[in-house]
Order: sequence, then C-alpha cells, then structure tokens
Amino acid sequence: MGHLESLFLMQMCRYDKSMRSPYLTTMKKPPITILLASPRGFCAGVDRAIQTVEKSLKRFGAPVYVRHEIVHNRYVVESLEEQGAVFVDDLDEVPKGAPVIFSAHGVPKSVPIEAKKRNLFYLDATCPLVSKVHRDAERHYEAGRHVILIGHAGHPEVIGTMGQLPHESTTLIETALDAQNITPDDPHNLAYITQTTLSLDETSFIISILKKRFPNIHAPHKQDICYATTNRQEAVKAIASRCDFLIIIGAPNSSNSLRLVEVAVANGCPQATLTERADDIDWKSLRGNQTIGISAGASAPETLVDEVISEFKKKFHVILKPVFTRHEDISFKLPNALIHASD
Repeated sequence: MGHLESLFLMQMCRYDKSMRSPYLTTMKKPPITILLASPRGFCAGVDRAIQTVEKSLKRFGAPVYVRHEIVHNRYVVESLEEQGAVFVDDLDEVPKGAPVIFSAHGVPKSVPIEAKKRNLFYLDATCPLVSKVHRDAERHYEAGRHVILIGHAGHPEVIGTMGQLPHESTTLIETALDAQNITPDDPHNLAYITQTTLSLDETSFIISILKKRFPNIHAPHKQDICYATTNRQEAVKAIASRCDFLIIIGAPNSSNSLRLVEVAVANGCPQATLTERADDIDWKSLRGNQTIGISAGASAPETLVDEVISEFKKKFHVILKPVFTRHEDISFKLPNALIHASD
C-alpha cells in the first residue's frame, strides 16, 4: 500500500468511526441460537396479585401495605415500591386502619384473624390455586384424616398451608427419603397435598412411594401442582436436550424458578443456571456454546426476558427461535373490593 493510500485510510477511520465500528463489531460477534421457551413468565395468580396491589394504590392511595413480597421477584417488588407499596414482615408494622394485602403465596389462618383484631382493612391476593390446596387440607381434616404435605420447609406457601390446620394435624415431607421414613400414628387414615410449585417428576416419585406404603391414602381431587408450574416445566423439557446452556430468569427464593433449573439439567441440558437480571450473567462462560435456552419463572416479568435477549444481541449474532408447547388463556378475578375499582 502506498503512502497516499495509507494516509487516506487513516483519515477515513478518524472521519467516521461511528459508521465503521458497528460493521466491524457485527462481523466479530460469534453466532448463537436462542431457543425461547413458551409458556414462560407470569402466571394468572401472579398477574392477579400484582394487579391487586396496583389497583389498591389507585383506589386507596399510597401507602398500601403488603405482608411479605407479593411475589418472589425483586424487580416486581421494587417497581411496586416506586408506586407507593410498602412491604412489611409483620402486621405490627401496619398502621391502624391502613389497607394491607396478603401475598400470592397464602397465609396461615392466624393472619386474617390478627388483622381483624387490629381493625385492619385487608385484601387477600392468595393465588386461587393455592386456596384450592387450603380447602383440600380442611376437607381432609374435617374427615378425620392426617394430612401429609409435600413441599419445601420455610417456603411461604408451605407455612400458609400448614397454618390452615392445627399443628399436629399436618406432617411436612420434602424428599423421597422422607416418604420412606414417615411413621404416621394411623397409617390407614391419611391424605396428601402438595405445594403448587414443585417438580412434577420428583413429586410423582414421592407420591408413588406414599401410595405403595399406604394404599388407602387419599389424593387431591385434582393435582395440586398448578397449571403454570406444569406448563413451564413442560416447555423447558421440550428444549433442554437441544441446549448447550439454559438460562432461567427468576429470583433465588422463587420455588418454581429453581425447579425449572433442576428440570433442565434432569432432561439433558449440560448446564443450567438461575439469573435475576442480564447483569448477573457470566457472559464469558457462554462463549463457545452454540445453542442457549431461555425461560422464566412464573413470577418473572417479560421485561426481564427482553432485557436478557437484548444483551445477547449486543454480544452475539443471535438467531432467535421461539418454541411453543402450550397456549395459556387462564385469568383470575380480582378480590371483590377491587372489581369495580376504576382503572
């Protein structure tokens, strides 16, 4: 290359880097295929709970108090805080007369009783499918059966479900080993219920052990694991074996999101991880992978999915392939006090 040509090229580079850089950057981006699982993200119960807070703020004005996280997602919680929601751990933190909302996970019976004693106006945002489990527990208890609850100790939904009955009326088991070792006082008069956000396969195995040990055990009229948990696990199963790496968008305290990670690994994905936001992803570890799967737990908004995909597009040449396994059109009505609230 001659001296004049070199000067011309240098001048052009200085003159218009804004035109040159995107082209060169695009050429350097490694290709990657994203399999985007559907259904994913918000379920009807989560959507109802969030709407309950938002409409309460519009109807009653800020602040509106919420007992515990309305759903397990910090992005959602912080967005509602910006609108005037105040999240508390205990009803003692709620001023007398202020509206308070119970989270989608459900609460023990003692909580609304306490709210009434303190003259608090409360709205119950418990997911109707969790309420269905509560009714099943009460039905078995009224029939004189001891209730075995399959779930995760310490989870708000489990605390709420166990709190529907006297303490000695329910036994919590978490694993297949627990199912093997449980020794009820009356093995011929049992029933089981489950947390709504468990792994379908693991729970089925635990139930099979209970049925083998206690052939007369009473089952729920309809499976307790909710439709959203079932559908999201089914969607992850559909893509897991085709992925080198699978990202589940959700919070670390979200049971259904954690189960999706487990389902991905159990169904053939070499690596799966839970992430809350795009900034939490270890992007260097993804280089060299050809196919990435993405899904989101039932309490993760689609905004966070869009955020992750947008970051992928900045770093990779993305081929996006949505994978649909089931259509969802379920919705739940709001608490009666809000049905006629203005939008």
